Amino acid sequence: MIGFFLTRLFSALLVVFGVTLIVFLLLHLVPGDPVEVMLGEMAQPADREALRHALGLDLPLWQQVLNSFGQLLRFDFGQSLFTKQPIVEMLAERIPATVQLALAGLAVALVLAFPLGILAALNRGSRWDYGAMTFSLLGVSIPNFWMGPLLILFFSVMLGWFPVSGKEGFASLVLPALTLGTALAAILSRMIRATLIEVLGEDYIRTARAKGMSEAVVILRHALRNALLPTITLIGLQLGTLLAGAVITEAVFSWPGLGQLTIDSIHRRDYPVVQACILLISVTYVVVNTLTDLVYGWLDPRIRLAGRAS
Repeated sequence: MIGFFLTRLFSALLVVFGVTLIVFLLLHLVPGDPVEVMLGEMAQPADREALRHALGLDLPLWQQVLNSFGQLLRFDFGQSLFTKQPIVEMLAERIPATVQLALAGLAVALVLAFPLGILAALNRGSRWDYGAMTFSLLGVSIPNFWMGPLLILFFSVMLGWFPVSGKEGFASLVLPALTLGTALAAILSRMIRATLIEVLGEDYIRTARAKGMSEAVVILRHALRNALLPTITLIGLQLGTLLAGAVITEAVFSWPGLGQLTIDSIHRRDYPVVQACILLISVTYVVVNTLTDLVYGWLDPRIRLAGRAS
């Protein structure tokens, strides 16, 4: 188990390093100059060079990379080029909103996925099954940047039930949570259906029915409980996806979280803030996936043996 843990930890650190390096290089390839954004187009060349030197942007790219990694190893994210505010404070202000949106999206996904998956499995080949799978197909196919405006157009503009954007209480959370949760609900419902159909064909299910147990007890106590292991694993793997998908959803609904901060910082060419936001999202994604992998390996020894053999 220790070797399995060390292997997964090394893989996670390698992914984080690669993501950080790629993000840093891509940001410096994006057209635009943060100095020009900060000073304006009418600034004097001497002022621009002075500010560029003060920010360290006149150094060679490889030296900027080394300086950036040196700061990250000291857990020092630095300051925003645009606001001069410590990046740690900026992240601390935005993280609660993103976590709130991600948890709300997960709740929506669970509320939708479990009834649809169970109904589809119990009524295989029926209209319920086709309807649930059609919903899954639509949920996976429709991207967040299209689902969000559709919900705004119908529920906000036409019906006036919810705010169009912003964070103004529970009502403003409904549409972003629906946008973020429907895609995950589609994936989970398909997984629940597939695993439950497989479990319902096992011998112990037939034995439970032969003993005279009610169908509800057979489904909830025996079948569903044994079908939850791959579903729980999928939920853990998709938690990081919720954070990544929140970037687009927050931009659509102007939700004041990490995603909105990332978009705003890209527009300002605020390199340190963008790098810190993407690094935090990627680290969260990697940590959640690694923990899920470790828990699954602990529950199922075959995963550990397969990882050791590879």
